[in-house]
Amino acid sequence: MNETVEIQILKKIKKAGKGALFFSEDFVTTGSSKAVNKALERLVAKGELMRAARGIYVRPQTDRIIGKLTPGIEAIAKAIAKRDRARIVPTGIYALNRLGLSTQVPMNAVYLTDGAARKIRIGKRGILFKKAAPKNLAAVGEISGLVIQALKTIGNGKVEPYEEKRILELLQKEKQKNIEHDIALAPEWIRKIMRKAITQHTP
Repeated sequence: MNETVEIQILKKIKKAGKGALFFSEDFVTTGSSKAVNKALERLVAKGELMRAARGIYVRPQTDRIIGKLTPGIEAIAKAIAKRDRARIVPTGIYALNRLGLSTQVPMNAVYLTDGAARKIRIGKRGILFKKAAPKNLAAVGEISGLVIQALKTIGNGKVEPYEEKRILELLQKEKQKNIEHDIALAPEWIRKIMRKAITQHTP
């Protein structure tokens, strides 16, 4: 006897483990779009899945005190990028927040991408993917790439001493070869700051 679409999906998500993210198109081999969507709705109703956003689901993790844990913006953005085989780089206030240079939590986490431009609603917040030139996505270092976007957001001549100090501290955690690669992608005024990280870098 053939297994139902719901059972096939349930087996697949249980293999992936708790906290795993899924897209409705991950289950195209199990049945028609209509059958898959109905099965996903039933699994959400049973608590086997949580709907993180339109077409995006998560196998819920449960904390003894907090209860069900929802996936973070970063995890969802990275999952979308992986699915679309696209590169993404946090920018704007979100980049500043990621580096600890701002306590402001933006309603929309903005990413530059070489994939499709779009906006995805995640509860009361959102993820905004903005199409960008390849140069803006060519950074190889996670920290150095973030630093470039954060400094662009602050602006030339507006970087406070404490912000520069924090950035140089963070760049000490980046591989020197990554800084040396990514510095070429930045405007000259940002290069001046990043050069200090290279001279201060511990082997």
